[in-house]
Amino acid sequence: MAIVKYSPFRDMMNMQEQMNRLLDLAWSKQGGEELREGAWQPPVDIFEDENAVIIKAELPGIDQKDIEVRIEDNTLTIRGERKHEEEVRKENYHRVERYYGSFQRSFSIPATIDQEKVRASSDKGVLTITLPKREEVKPKQITVEVT
Repeated sequence: MAIVKYSPFRDMMNMQEQMNRLLDLAWSKQGGEELREGAWQPPVDIFEDENAVIIKAELPGIDQKDIEVRIEDNTLTIRGERKHEEEVRKENYHRVERYYGSFQRSFSIPATIDQEKVRASSDKGVLTITLPKREEVKPKQITVEVT
């Protein structure tokens, strides 16, 4: 008998795989497109360094003119729409795994952000939003003098 290290996440991963298979059946050729239309949110990474908070959102296949980034009441909102690339009749699809339609993601931003200097750029399907910190909140190195 082999000794196997217990992993509490193994059962959760098995359950997730079973749910994915169940959802794949629900999103089959007969009904997949309707379920995939407009029900998605792009994945994001949010990290920070000493000068800024950076948000990276995966937006492949979305035209830059279909993306809106807005700050209002200390909330950053990313809106957009992924449009179907070409007209294909629904009965011709075998599988639909990509999401289409409108999306919106909103994030609270701290008061330490200089909202006037926020900038956004897009490269290779990744939207990068840089939220610079105000000068007064950046870490400062203080030299200790010997007396």
